[in-house]
Amino acid sequence: MIQAPDAMTISIRPFREGDWPDLWPILRATFSKGDTYSFAPDATEADISGAWIKAPTATFLACDESGRILGSYYIKANQPGHGSHVGNCGYVVSEPARGKGVASLMCEHSQATAIGLGFLAMQFNFVVSTNTGAIRLWQKLGFDIVGSLPRAFRHPEHGLVDAFVMYKWLAA
Repeated sequence: MIQAPDAMTISIRPFREGDWPDLWPILRATFSKGDTYSFAPDATEADISGAWIKAPTATFLACDESGRILGSYYIKANQPGHGSHVGNCGYVVSEPARGKGVASLMCEHSQATAIGLGFLAMQFNFVVSTNTGAIRLWQKLGFDIVGSLPRAFRHPEHGLVDAFVMYKWLAA
């Protein structure tokens, strides 16, 4: 259990198969907006399950005291073989839980998890430049923007916007 800044108690635990019916609506709501992830807004449940649950090394849930899912993250190697020492994560927070420290707690948890899995660094490959809240948070948590991909994301409101590559060395 972790105490969030707003006095909410949050636990972060591994995803279990029975969690999918409660997680899927949170992921669908985020991805269907089309403003932060490159998933097609009409991506199928099977597509998202494959990308969020089946492909990663592990998937975690942030839950409140009652067990309600507030957010989720996955962790995996960013690249195979000679790039497998760098981890990669994706994070989603439910709409009602935004602004309550959930993403920060998940990111801190993911970094500790990454170290435990043997990753030496963490890289976020595609942080949409208009997602300023996430960028501020990742920078606060020690990630640097190491690259900019001009007009790489088709934003539903802003048109073609940049995406950033963000990186943090985790090893001592």
